[in-house]
Amino acid sequence: MTTHPESSGYMTEDRRMIQQSARDFAMREVLPVANRLDPEQGDIPMALRDKMAEMGYFGITIDETYGGLGLGCFEYCLVAEELARAWMSVASIIARGNGMIGFDAMSEAQRAEIMPRVASGQYLGAFSMSEPNAGSDVANITCRARRDGDDWLITGNKYWCTFADGADYIIVIARTGTTTDPKARHKGLSIFIVDKPRGELPPGCQGSPIPKIGYFGWKTWELAFDDCRVPASAMVGEEGRAFYAVTHGLEKARAHTAARAIGLARAALEDATAYAQERIQFGRPIADFQSIRFKLATMATEIEAARQLMYFVCTEIDSGRRCDKEAAMVKYFASEMAERVTSQGLQILGGAGYTKLHAMERHWRDARLTKIFEGTSEIQQRIISDHLLGR
Repeated sequence: MTTHPESSGYMTEDRRMIQQSARDFAMREVLPVANRLDPEQGDIPMALRDKMAEMGYFGITIDETYGGLGLGCFEYCLVAEELARAWMSVASIIARGNGMIGFDAMSEAQRAEIMPRVASGQYLGAFSMSEPNAGSDVANITCRARRDGDDWLITGNKYWCTFADGADYIIVIARTGTTTDPKARHKGLSIFIVDKPRGELPPGCQGSPIPKIGYFGWKTWELAFDDCRVPASAMVGEEGRAFYAVTHGLEKARAHTAARAIGLARAALEDATAYAQERIQFGRPIADFQSIRFKLATMATEIEAARQLMYFVCTEIDSGRRCDKEAAMVKYFASEMAERVTSQGLQILGGAGYTKLHAMERHWRDARLTKIFEGTSEIQQRIISDHLLGR
């Protein structure tokens, strides 16, 4: 049973095939793993990651020159929605190939060396930008990198680094320059690729997992760098220009978050629809009662509205047109929608929804996070209002 409409002006036959393949993969390979491991907070198995690599999911947007599929943000988000319908963490891990911030700033030599391994799923990364006092305020980053001969030494604390242990490298944003101009705090930040053994933290770095309420399948870390040594070749792009590289990739990242939110909401709708047809009260399935039917109708409408906005944004991105306002809109609208829809889904299940015997509570917990990461709802409202009114 699916509630995902197949007709859309944006959908070509090739895209439908990609979508259906991802849907089949998600329901066959991902959902059983999620239902088993999420309740016990287990990590995404390596065997599942290998299957995703075989499907090409880590290289959807990577050029065919480097072994990727050479597709666009549209196809990337189609796959992400399907994977998120099963387990949002799996929909998120594909960004460790396709969507890592900083890739666009790489030199051609760095791309040639790194991208084929990324596309094949052999070289996946973690992203370490946030700090205890620097989240939405990127310019407040205090983690520093200083030169020591031909190397850089990174020192400082980082927060919210998901996959720090399982990744093959960590992209670290650190301050390499200083300024006394309060309006230029964003200058002087640089990007470093810190290579590391898979399953461990880098030498010169200690950390501990953050106890989250959801987003299981991988751990999110608090890190402490103490003279973590990296070679000069580890810097990506120009020194001091990390802020611009970070903001450059946000349109695609926000579309990807919208896709994940839509997938979670769709999971809630499908699970609630199935439950409503099975649950008997007063001698009838609760799906016969108007209050339940209207809830499902509203949920489906909100999901489709978010999906069509996402399709538009992806098309704009793939056309090379700037759409930071619209990307903020879809991230804001889809994440707020996902929280409402998953909460309504839980309400339809009643007491059963408030147990770990059903996946609804997972959809609900994970949907709540989409309003926070990749820029909070309030940050998206600030971006949209700035476009409407000026800064």
